[in-house]
Amino acid sequence: MKTHSHLLLTLTAGALLAGGAARAQIVDSPDGKVAGIPVNYTEAKTGAYTLPDPLRLADGRKVTDARTWFAERRPEILKMIEENEYGRCPPPPPDISFDVFDRGTPAFDGKALRRQVTIYFTKDRAGPKMDLLLYLPANATRPVPVLLNAGFTANNLSVDDPGVKVGEVWNAAQQKRVPATGGRRFGTLNVPAIVGRGFGVATVNYADIDPDALGAVAFGVRAAYLKPGRTEPAADEWGSIAAWGWGLSRAVDYFETDPGVDAKRIALLGVSRLGKTVLWEGARDTRIALVIASCSGEGGAALSRRNYGETVAHLVEKTRYPYQFAANYATWANRANEAPFDAHLIIALMAPRPLLLQTGSTDDWSDPYGEFLAAKAATPVYELLGAKGIPAATKQPPPGQPLMSTLGFLMHDGGHGTLPADLKVFLDFMQAHLQPGA
Repeated sequence: MKTHSHLLLTLTAGALLAGGAARAQIVDSPDGKVAGIPVNYTEAKTGAYTLPDPLRLADGRKVTDARTWFAERRPEILKMIEENEYGRCPPPPPDISFDVFDRGTPAFDGKALRRQVTIYFTKDRAGPKMDLLLYLPANATRPVPVLLNAGFTANNLSVDDPGVKVGEVWNAAQQKRVPATGGRRFGTLNVPAIVGRGFGVATVNYADIDPDALGAVAFGVRAAYLKPGRTEPAADEWGSIAAWGWGLSRAVDYFETDPGVDAKRIALLGVSRLGKTVLWEGARDTRIALVIASCSGEGGAALSRRNYGETVAHLVEKTRYPYQFAANYATWANRANEAPFDAHLIIALMAPRPLLLQTGSTDDWSDPYGEFLAAKAATPVYELLGAKGIPAATKQPPPGQPLMSTLGFLMHDGGHGTLPADLKVFLDFMQAHLQPGA
């Protein structure tokens, strides 16, 4: 993760990307430093490593059937990553409530119906809450699958629709949320293109759930779950990534009450740190049918054992992003090869549900090749469960040539984030697996 200036979530219509030059990895470039920590950009210096076997239990037994995977190995991996990387989340809140203040207003020249909902996480309506913006195809005659976007800004800045409630954004200097009456967009959701394919589309602002900032626990949902006398979560409890994902699952709670939504066909989309978020929440919440994780990189889909681009040490350095993870994650800052887990195990937790990893051909910081290798290493789990992954003999495809198996991979010709042409691939992937209109 660099800074938000590198996050280009522009989901707009466009032609397919032209293919770039075929290459297995990014071309080597000079090494650097971030926060005083060296950064390697030379493939030959990534180091040797051995990955934990996703199909071998901690006691050494081999997993050879789906029952053992779901009953034993999957819970084992989930607990291990939960306690060591993202942190444990609380269960769904018993006092959650939904205020549907916009029940179906025509939008986008009548192509969509707009719903707006405030989701209150606790009984106290002055406490933590989240605004959800949802569009459904106006011509739908039955519940539809929905793409839920984890957004970097207020909902009114995420779409070109003047009817959307003005939300709030986090102001780090003032240490509070302020009205989102202006400021930068981090991309615009192309609602007509998405509903035109038979899908609903929804978005939430991650800062409604938890501020993306150091020292801000008191201002997010995690504060409501602190044990008495604590000002920070325990070492194995949730960081902001897990909190953002937990909030996405609260949106799914709402979808289960909406007659226009097929809550068994919910897809998640997130970019960069929110790519990590949707990948982890898809692993945690098996109600989620499909995940598109964009440029999730280190701490997401890229192998930590590869010393390339961002590393665990960069993530947890005290001035950068330690708050996004469980405090225990810092234990592995310079010991990635000793950790009992790596990114391929997170990917394996999604199996056999569809997962598309999208990245960029010049995004060396996020290590696209490390994501591709992680997907290959998770493939045996997909295959065990009767789904198609990325076979061991498959080479990383060139930019613009997606692999569209149940476990898919897309590398566009460009950098960090998504490009307009990626949307067609996303919708094709969703069409294949979620089948709107079925």
